[in-house]
Amino acid sequence: MPEKASTALEEKAVGALVGSAVGDAIGGAVEGWTPEAIRERHGGWVTGIVGPWYDDWRTARPIAPYHKGDGHITDDTLMTHALVEVYDERRSHLDAYAVAESLVPKMLNGTRWVPELEADALLLQRVFLAEKWLVARLHYGHVDPREAGVGNIVNCGAAMYMAPVGIANAGDPEGAYAEALDVAGAHQSSYGREAAGVFAAAVAAAMTPGATPASAVEAAVALAKDGTRRAVEAVVEAADGVTDWEEAIPVLRKAIEPYDTVGPNYRELSMDARRPSRTKAIEELPVALGFVLVAEGDVRRAVLGGTNYGRDADSIASMAGAITGALQGHDGVPPDWAERIAEASKTDLVEPGRVMASVVRDILAADAERWARRAAALDALV
Repeated sequence: MPEKASTALEEKAVGALVGSAVGDAIGGAVEGWTPEAIRERHGGWVTGIVGPWYDDWRTARPIAPYHKGDGHITDDTLMTHALVEVYDERRSHLDAYAVAESLVPKMLNGTRWVPELEADALLLQRVFLAEKWLVARLHYGHVDPREAGVGNIVNCGAAMYMAPVGIANAGDPEGAYAEALDVAGAHQSSYGREAAGVFAAAVAAAMTPGATPASAVEAAVALAKDGTRRAVEAVVEAADGVTDWEEAIPVLRKAIEPYDTVGPNYRELSMDARRPSRTKAIEELPVALGFVLVAEGDVRRAVLGGTNYGRDADSIASMAGAITGALQGHDGVPPDWAERIAEASKTDLVEPGRVMASVVRDILAADAERWARRAAALDALV
């Protein structure tokens, strides 16, 4: 049993990252399927950790070769933890150059346990094509990190691991938004990059003492631009008055549909899928914010809503879990889930949050020094 967090900051940081991992692992088992297919496969709604969709997951398409389910975290959490490692090494705010200089080498060098492969492997060997783009553009192409995301498919690839940026800027949604946009510029463009900024802002707002689901989502809406803002607003309006995650699933899908480029069949993308646009949005973040509201900040309900929604269920449930985990703290994350997932994934889910809490203290001290120097310079000028 992990030790109790020593401060409110640590409690919230651990809650955010454990909540994120829990959503990722539970949602990962049903990623890509429809709510109807999920209920048929599992004899009803998924209410916790379930096994793989296919018994022959090593060879069954489109799952192969990944052992999804059984409490295994996916690439969402692997990338999140890798970004925590970058923060730990640098102990400062990050930018696109930090991705090129520190994150990409972690994808290429050294092995780590990859639960879905049941082996020690390079991080590069697990991530999706949108993340392999980082290595191709930055390591091999030597592209300016601030522009490397241009040309990549526009999806939730960068947003899915931005929770640490929100923690690093705890209580400062504007700062989290700006930092995440810079970091994500190495990976994504258009509404994919925008979603990364908005997600980080929501986590930063949720880290604020006394934060509520409404205040976290309001902070996200206030900063969101273009189609992302309209999509979030549509989902927020649709979620108003709904407190049952089962009831919310078709309601939220209908609200996000006009902004979604993937189309009705998640495994057969539309011709305009994942192309840059100022009027569209990724599906995952607005829907995750919707479940945060529907669940009234409860981690379990938010994760189950994101999971049973299907489609990109691991990322939706992970984002919802991160925000509600930050709101409720470590104690708010169901321990029965967290402990089983940590054991099944052979991964410490608590330590990354503790690391981020310590990083926040160093960042805050450096920010205070910087602002003191600026104040002194302005005093001399005026």
